[in-house]
Amino acid sequence: MGDIKRKRKLFSRPKKLFDRTRMDEENILVKRYGLKNKREIWKAKSTVSKFRRRAKQLIGADDSEQRTFFEKLNKMGINVVDISDVLALTEENLLDRRLETVLFKKGLANTAKQARQLIVHKNVLVDGKVVNTPSFIVTKDLEGSLAIKVKKKKVAAKVEEVSEEKIEEENVEENK
Repeated sequence: MGDIKRKRKLFSRPKKLFDRTRMDEENILVKRYGLKNKREIWKAKSTVSKFRRRAKQLIGADDSEQRTFFEKLNKMGINVVDISDVLALTEENLLDRRLETVLFKKGLANTAKQARQLIVHKNVLVDGKVVNTPSFIVTKDLEGSLAIKVKKKKVAAKVEEVSEEKIEEENVEENK
């Protein structure tokens, strides 16, 4: 029973809920990245603050620890060279690495909302596997292996044949 971990909140709400300038900025981000709600922005902010906190802890640490942390972030697709780069990160840097945003920017979807819908409807393959989580962070090595699931042509061909037969039957009945 001691192995069960309690699930914790991944974000914190803003101190001032009805701050017009913050709300306007968040609305712009929601539109640009096709997000479902503001909570996704707050989660990204929380993650970025964790990265910053870790970078501050590593200021006095040796280079090997810093290098492993920077490699982890670079593998995620966040270009970081030193601690000042980590401290300069914004939530937009993280939102740019989400699956829905990468799909939209690669041109596999016309809008960010459409990209989100494709993902939720299980039409997106990442490295040959279906991923239905829009917040999936796409690493640099996975970026080339994104694909849209192709509809089965056999089923489509059968549907067309059946519909053509029905149309012919209707035409024959009308001629009688």
